[in-house]
Amino acid sequence: MKYSKLVEVYEDLENTSSKLKKTEIIAEFLEKTNVDELAKITLLVQGKIFPGWSEKEIGIALQTMMKVISSSLGIDASRVEQEFKKTGDLGLVAEKLMGKKKQTTLFKKDLSADKVFENLKKLADIEGKGTQNIKIQIVSELVAHASAKEAKYIVRTTIGDMRIGVAEGIVRDAVAKAFLKDEDWKEAVKAVERAWFVRPDYGEVAQIAKESGLKGLSGVKLEIGKPYHVLLSEKAPSMEKALDSYEKIVVEVKYDGARLCIHKKDEKVWLFTRRLENVTKQFPEVVSWAKTNIKSNNCIIEAEMLGFDGKTKQPLPFQFLSQRIKRKYDIEKIAKDIPVQINIFDITYLDGKVLFNEILEKRLELLKNVVKPIAGKFQLVKGIRTKDIEKVEEFYKKALSDSQEGVMVKNLEAIYQPGRRVAGGWLKVKPTMENLDLAIIGAQWGTGKRTGWLGTLMLGCRDEKSGKFMSCGMIGTGIKEKSSGIEGNIDVTFKQLTKLLKPNIESESGVNLKIRPKVVIEVAYEEIQRSTNYESGFALRFPRVIRLRTLDKSAEQCDTLERIRRLYKMQKGGV
Repeated sequence: MKYSKLVEVYEDLENTSSKLKKTEIIAEFLEKTNVDELAKITLLVQGKIFPGWSEKEIGIALQTMMKVISSSLGIDASRVEQEFKKTGDLGLVAEKLMGKKKQTTLFKKDLSADKVFENLKKLADIEGKGTQNIKIQIVSELVAHASAKEAKYIVRTTIGDMRIGVAEGIVRDAVAKAFLKDEDWKEAVKAVERAWFVRPDYGEVAQIAKESGLKGLSGVKLEIGKPYHVLLSEKAPSMEKALDSYEKIVVEVKYDGARLCIHKKDEKVWLFTRRLENVTKQFPEVVSWAKTNIKSNNCIIEAEMLGFDGKTKQPLPFQFLSQRIKRKYDIEKIAKDIPVQINIFDITYLDGKVLFNEILEKRLELLKNVVKPIAGKFQLVKGIRTKDIEKVEEFYKKALSDSQEGVMVKNLEAIYQPGRRVAGGWLKVKPTMENLDLAIIGAQWGTGKRTGWLGTLMLGCRDEKSGKFMSCGMIGTGIKEKSSGIEGNIDVTFKQLTKLLKPNIESESGVNLKIRPKVVIEVAYEEIQRSTNYESGFALRFPRVIRLRTLDKSAEQCDTLERIRRLYKMQKGGV
């Protein structure tokens, strides 16, 4: 397929605000795409080269892309930077500068979508001396052979800033519309989504839908070595309501750690986070425990991984554990500084059988037979089976005194539903209103001691229907003017946030800035209030920054408007 055909679709999408129209545009395009190209094209339509679960990254920053544009067009880098300051969009910069440059057609060939995809895919595997120069050459080759419009989207795809308004929900609906026309619409969408929960790659899902329709999607199963979207929990308004929600329950400790899926196939082990990241290399000790202490050669178990201080042996908040998750080098050293404990609570696959339709009580029985515990290292989660409020409260207080978040109240008669927060499954009980993970979508330049920093931040939640980020409050509390200076501290500073946010500034009007939703922070607050001052219709009362979540959560995974609406109802005594 010619890349220009895909660019026409990009242009249509960028010039369309309607979600339904975007869905139609993509559906029509996918329907006409050959099955052997469909997986790549579905990724490219989203501005992606790799599925969300892949640990691979293109690795081209804004400054490097400026060099690419400068190199491929033969113009001074300062001119590229000057144009970027005007628009905040390197794609538009490439289009504008290339449009002014007389291009030679000698030996010029039409770019194919496959060529663009494969060239960008190569970038993730380039390592060693001269890496950046090699990457610049590869992308420069694409830009140099592109038309002005093609260059615009090559640049945007490379830096991950498409600006065409294609959220995952739109791609889901487009796949259903393109390949499940004869099915009930709601069932078609659910089938596509269910398949994606188990195989989180719409490229693969689209290919299955085109080749095998509803039957093929319904047959999608877990595959050891590939991550899936895990079952999520809801917050209960109180312990009493949580205990009254289900007939048969188990109450487990809710750890302040990282959700981990452990896949084992013979002597091979994979570790995936809730965010679908492959962290196998970062935790060699967990791999070793899994090999020797899981009594099955084919299974997937779920656990919470807790970090500890290597010297004091005290549990550490998740922020410290995230240092290990992101570490790519000196693994042995950080493993000594931050040892981990694995607390296993579920099993979803055993000896060739997917266990989603087994109730929790049955899954826990199977789990006991599969895991050979190592006390303090690789063990079953602590839990009690009782509805006695006094015993549960005592268990809850012990969890909090052990520096954990609270408890999980789980329905023993519930099946496992991947990728969903569903009624009748799991409830979490924590001491306060549940914190929200929100994107920063705007800011104001600070004054006084905060001059030169972004001092007040606009918070945004995600509207699942439109994919748009909607304002829900301003925040300036919980951010430090300077770090405490304590080694390993987790202070969030104005300097740190300003450095993270500056590359994502879209536009500036006086002291007010519009910011692309890339940086996610965890926010605590007193309550959620109705408000006409913010686009979402809600405002957070006395919000404060708790921690950065950018390392373990993308903007697409931050809390939604619907979630804020539910929490608002819950705090008012609603359902």
